[in-house]
This record gives sequence, structure tokens and C-alpha cells, in this order.
Amino acid sequence: MLILKQRFDLHGDVVSDILRKEASVCRVKEYSGEVETRILNIERDGGILYSWKGATDTTRIGKYDFNTKQNKLLYSFDKQVCVSSCSLNKEETLLAVSLVQNTKGEERLRPISKCLTLLIEIHPINNTKVLKAVDCRVKVQFLHQETDRRSVLESHLLLLTDDGYVDLYHVLLTKQEGYRVVMANPERLHKTVERIVEDLSWVQWDGHSQRLYCLTHKDKFLLRCVQFYPNHNCETAMELPLELPANAFHAVKFVNLGFDHYHIERPEQERVRMKVFTNQIGSMCVCYSQPLKDKQELIYTVVLVHKDCSKTFRVSLGSDRSQHKAAQLHPLFIPIGYYILVYLKDYFLHCINTRQQEMLCHSLFLSGHDVDLGLQCQSVNVTVLHAEEESCGSLLDLASGKIHTAELSPAYLLQILRSSSRCPSSKADPQRLAALHCLLVYMGNDPNLELKIIEWLCDNVNTFESFDQIQEFILASLYRISYGKSLSLDKVLPYSSVFDKKEVPVCLSTIPGLLCTTELHIESVLKGKGFWTELQWNTERTKYLDAVPNPRYRTSQMQAEWDKLRSETRPSSHMNHLEENTKKVLSMVDTWCLDKKLVPLFQEEDHQQRVLIGLTVDKLREHLNRHLPRLGKKKIDSLVVCYVAKLVKWHSQRGSLRWKRQQLELIRHMLESVWLKYKLGPRVLCLMQQGTPAEWSVFHFMFRILEATRGLYLPVPPGYHTLLAVFAVRLLPHHTFLQYIDHGFLQLTETFLSRLMTDLDNSDANERLKFSILKRVPKTMEQRIYHMWDHPVSSASISRDYVRTLLEKHNNKGFAFTSRDKPGFRPEFLPLTYLAKILSDIEEQALNPFEEQENVDARFVEETALKQTLILLGFDEK
Repeated sequence: MLILKQRFDLHGDVVSDILRKEASVCRVKEYSGEVETRILNIERDGGILYSWKGATDTTRIGKYDFNTKQNKLLYSFDKQVCVSSCSLNKEETLLAVSLVQNTKGEERLRPISKCLTLLIEIHPINNTKVLKAVDCRVKVQFLHQETDRRSVLESHLLLLTDDGYVDLYHVLLTKQEGYRVVMANPERLHKTVERIVEDLSWVQWDGHSQRLYCLTHKDKFLLRCVQFYPNHNCETAMELPLELPANAFHAVKFVNLGFDHYHIERPEQERVRMKVFTNQIGSMCVCYSQPLKDKQELIYTVVLVHKDCSKTFRVSLGSDRSQHKAAQLHPLFIPIGYYILVYLKDYFLHCINTRQQEMLCHSLFLSGHDVDLGLQCQSVNVTVLHAEEESCGSLLDLASGKIHTAELSPAYLLQILRSSSRCPSSKADPQRLAALHCLLVYMGNDPNLELKIIEWLCDNVNTFESFDQIQEFILASLYRISYGKSLSLDKVLPYSSVFDKKEVPVCLSTIPGLLCTTELHIESVLKGKGFWTELQWNTERTKYLDAVPNPRYRTSQMQAEWDKLRSETRPSSHMNHLEENTKKVLSMVDTWCLDKKLVPLFQEEDHQQRVLIGLTVDKLREHLNRHLPRLGKKKIDSLVVCYVAKLVKWHSQRGSLRWKRQQLELIRHMLESVWLKYKLGPRVLCLMQQGTPAEWSVFHFMFRILEATRGLYLPVPPGYHTLLAVFAVRLLPHHTFLQYIDHGFLQLTETFLSRLMTDLDNSDANERLKFSILKRVPKTMEQRIYHMWDHPVSSASISRDYVRTLLEKHNNKGFAFTSRDKPGFRPEFLPLTYLAKILSDIEEQALNPFEEQENVDARFVEETALKQTLILLGFDEK
């Protein structure tokens, strides 16, 4: 499930260097003694502080620099000491150390209460100042704040104690002799102390964002965040009440504050495991677990502050598990991008989607003994470090001293897609859906990975029982190009076709072995600048979107207007507006490289598709402007046009040269991929040849794409309907082909009809097909098609049209020939028909001789006239 990449190895990166230095101190070629090396802390810049006991019975503290891959000796004690906490200021001039007192000189020390905290000058002299001498554990941590000042003559040190309080020391520095940096007034150091927090039960340090998360308990548990700013000021930026058991912590729990090798908490003592994760886009998750002793289940909660909700999960551990063992176990919480992995070895793995959390089926849940992250150690020895980047987290194995970056494995997720085909559909569908979205949205910028997903779609063309995989592919891929803009887009843009279902299938709404309860509108209080401003906006917008009906844009919303517009041909201001939208989209689509084009999509005018493109832009832009005005009209317009065009840019670095590869819209890219898969060539356009099995597979896949886009009311590229009709006429029996037209599955384009009339000969079967098709096309198109068909019928039709046009042109009265519309009138010979029409018009203009007469028997006159006519024609005798 995870790809682990080793970033640091204590033995290879540090110990080997220490052995060389110890050999130099002992003046031997190779040092054969043992070096006991321990990781103490990891600072904001990634530097690793460590201690080791050298050959001369001393304890030394060093730093490994990730950038230079070099080790540096920071300080040497003249005797062996037990370092429980350590931190180095950014300028590397001060070292803060907490020492636990050694008793009886034992090599294997047990935890004791006496603790001495020192502040040491390390550049260039070794002045030492005692900060604390107490009977409790003390943690030290320097602030590493970014500043524009060239020379910083002050440092700020957090001191956290097991007694439940946090102090902030402001250490003023001074320069001596131009290069020596020392404490300005060490005797007045205690007068610069500022009390930050009291009565804490749990505390976590986030060095990358310089935040301190503290959990206090009076009437209830309250999680507070103290934000430290570059100007050395700090404020409480968040307060969040949490529902935890009263005895959640038997002692203060320190998280991300170094590693104390002399105070190891046993698993059964840890009643609650808790972590806070954030990322730069403005999301925040609070995760904690609570194992129950009386039931074979585990409870864990993920508070999604940015989504203004809390989700509590209950996972059954099974009756065959050891109750004693289950009561001691806590899962690992591992942040990877916007996913949080909850992992309990041999029990389950839950990959929680923190951006689309509304439905269980968008988060991947796996259970059983086969669940394995690939860790070579027990979970109890693994420490999850705060992620330096949004894309991956870091795992530290304290036993081996190795640090790995952890990333989700695309190969494993592809295996879920493929192997689940052998499982019952309803049971495997949630895993398929979650894996598909993770691959497309989170990892979708990899073109090779996208090709593998399209290949999987080709191999599984039939719709799954509970969702349409092609619709999911389209919506997830479209969502990927915009989800990084704002967290609020998560509830506004289409994400999955499941949301459009009137009733969500049971297999997608429930996961076996997993129960979930959701609490909306958590009571969080937020204030502050930067990240906190964005987080506050996200929570407020979430509350608004939860209150309004249908905040998520549904493509089916434009069905009524689309049905109305598709039959409209006359230009109007609204149609002109839609055409302008279409031009913006197609201007991006026109970047397609014609010399590399594999799929023979015809460049043609498709009125209906142009209207649909413009309407999609219009409705989506209107929706975003209504719900997310903060983004601004210009940004929304750009986002919507890019969304509809689906122009994806792949970036890469080659030395100093940055190059871009542009791909056309999503559907065209899908066609290109399937074209390569089945190795189709130009012969597909020849209507005289019978279709091959490969072409039948492509035709079936194209039909599934058309069904998916029609279900979503999304446009297809110009030329798509023509190519589909070419495949259909080659592969389907003629009567089936005509049925596809009658039922609206195939759209007859002028480009296709012109090829049909010119490429197919006039055999009896082909003549019947052409006549049948001509009966099904609009009259305006029929006249143009006749000009392309070399046939007596088409010649007769062209002649009739010519004579009609000629007679109408020379008619001074503006006569418009409309007699074709009269029932029973058959104008096979147009000149005679025209003459009859002229006589009829003259007759209507003549005066009726009987109109002014009275007492005239009209019936008698009619019968007399008829009798005389029959006699004149020789049909009756006088």
C-alpha cells in the first residue's frame, strides 16, 4: 500500500562517521569499540540532533545536515550524561539540553524524576546557564522563525514540563570581537520568561508552521493552538472542545518534541493516541483513537475542522482476537497529501479522504491479515513525523534509526481495480471507487498512470453494479484540474456521479466491519492571520454550503434548457453569448498538435455540441459566482473555461530547461489511448471494408463514453459522432444501424453522410441503406447530400430543385411554391404544376357571376356545368 523511500539511516549516515572520528581520537586505524548513538530531535530545517557515548567516557551531541549530508559536533560533556531532550537554535549558537540524573552508574538506566535543564553557548565558548532543576520531565524546543533581518541577536526557547505548563524564554544575545555570539544578560534570563499554557494534558509541536497544540482539561477537554509569528509575538489561534474520557492521559503526553530514551511509555498506559495534521491549502484534522477493553472494537475520531464536522469510526476487530492484545493497540495516523491513513497491523487499513468525506465509498477501507504497509518493524516503534510536504509523510523507526518518506503506491491501487474484478461486484465496488478516485485525483498528474487506468476501463467496459466507472473517470479527472484552488470547491464542483443518484446503493453507503457517525458543526473558535484566515473562511463557507439546497453543481441541472436550445437554430443574443463561451473553450482545445494526432476526429462544425459547450460554461460559471464570490469573476471564468476544455499541462525539469507537454481534452485523450491499445490505423475510415474485432472493442468503448457523457450532459469533441457512425456502419447490420439512429444513439452528421454517399457503391443493399438514411435526415441537409450522390434519384431531385428555384425567381408576384405541403398533391412535373397554380390564382381573382344574383340554384348550375364538360370530353352523350 505504501512506497517507503529511505531518507536517513542512523548507522550509515552517522555511526560510520562517528567511528572514523573516534578512531582519530584514539589514534588507531579502525575503532573497534561500540558506539551507542541515539536520535534526540529533528529540527525545522530537517537537521537531526543525536548523542553518542564516545571512547573517552564522554557524551557528545552532533547534528546531521540533510542538505550537505555532513555531520557536525555541537557539544561534548566531560562525562557520560543521559540526554532526554535537546534543541538547537536556528543560528546554531545556543544548545538547550535536558538531562536526567544517573544513579549508581548503571549502564542500563531506569526512568527517574530528577531533571536538569541547561542552556549552553556553543559558538564559540561553552558558557552554561541552568534553566530548571526539577523533579519532573522537561522538554526543550527552540522557535525557528523566518525573518528578514540579516543578523538575529535573540533566540526564543519553549520549555515544557511534565507538571503541565509551558514557558517561553526570550534569550538576548550579543556579539563579541566581531564573531563571538553569547548571552547578553544570563543572570537576568529568568526575568524574560513568559507563561504560555497551564494545566495541559497533551501537547504537540509543529515545527514547520511554528504552532503549539495544547490539550487542557477542566470541565471538558479543550484543544488550543498557540501560533508563533515571525515578529516573536504569539496568540491563541484556535480553541476546539473534544469529547474524550476523563482519564485519557495518566501523564502529560509530548508529541513531536524529540525522543526521550529514558522514559518509555508502555502500550497499556497509553489510553488515547492523538495527532493534529494541517496543510498549506487551509485544512486541519485532529485524529485520536480509543480502544475499548470490554468490546472487540476500536474507536477513532477524525475531526475535520476545515469541513466543520467530526467523524467517529468503529472497527470490529473480530472475536478471535486476543482481548488483552486488542486493548493495548493503537493505530498509526499517517498523513499523505489530503488523505489520512489509519493503520493497525493485521487488523485494518483505512485511507480517509479528508476532502470528500461525505460518503464512505470515497475512502478506501481494507481489513484482514493481508493488510500490510511494508513496515519492517512493529507499529509501536514507529513515530509519524509531521509532513514537510503536502505529498508525503515521514516515518521514523526508533529501533533501527531509519527515516522513510511514505507515499501511496499506485501499483497497489491498480491491483485493487484489477483484482476486485474477480470479487462479487457489490462487495468490491466501494474499494474500486475509492482506489479509482485516489489514482485520478491525488496521483492523476502522471500520464503513464492515466494510460493504465484507461486500459483498465477498456477491459471493463460494462457498467459496474453501483456506479458508472467512465463517468467517475471523467468527473474525477475534471475535478483534479481545479481542486487545488480552494477547499470550498470540494462541495461546489462535481466529484462523483454517485451524488446524482436518487438513492445511493447500499454497498456504497455501508462498509462491512466499519460503522461511522458524523457530527456536523463543531464548536471551533478560529482567529489569526495567514493559514488561520484561510481555515476560518473554509469553515464559514462550509456552514453556508451545508445550509443552502444543492450546493454541488449537478450537470443534470441544465437538462431542461439544453432540450430547449438543441432545437433552436435562429440566432439570438443568448445564443451569441453561448457561442462566445464556446470560442474561449475551443481556443484552448486548438492547441492540439496535428502532427501527432492519432485518432481521425474530423474537424467539423457541430452546432449542437457548440451550444452544449457554451451552456456548460455558462451554467458552471453562474453556479460558482453564486456560491464562491470570494474567488473573483476573473479567476472563476478562467477556472471554468479550463475545466470544460480539460487542457492538462504536464511539467518537468530537465536541468534549467522547463518544458511543457500539452494534451487535448480528456475524451480525446481517452480515444488516443484506446487507439494505441488496439493499434488501429487509417483503414477504420474505409466504409467498404468489414470491421475487425479490435474495431468492435473500440466502438463499444466509444459507445460507453457517449452514454456516460450524455448521462452527465457533457459535450464530446468535434468529430466524435462522425467517427462513431463510421464504426457503426462498418460493424452493425444495416437494420440494426438504422435502429440505432431511430433511438437517438447515433447522430448523423453531414461529414458522415458525405462519406457514406461517395464511398459506398450503389448495390441494392447500399441503395436501400442510403434511401433509408435520407428519410431520416432534415430537409435542409437532404438537399446538400443529394449533390454528393451519383444516382438517378439524386439527379431528379436536383432537377426539381433547380426548376422550382428558377420559376420562383421569375415570378413577379412573389409566388412561393408551397404546394408540396398540400395532401394528395404530387408535383412530378413542375412546369405543369406551376401552370396549374397560376390558373388557380387567376380563378380566385375572377368575379363570381352568381355572387350578385338572387334565387339562383347553385346545385343545378354545378350539375349542368359538369354534364357539359363530360359531353365535351366524350365521356357522355348529349
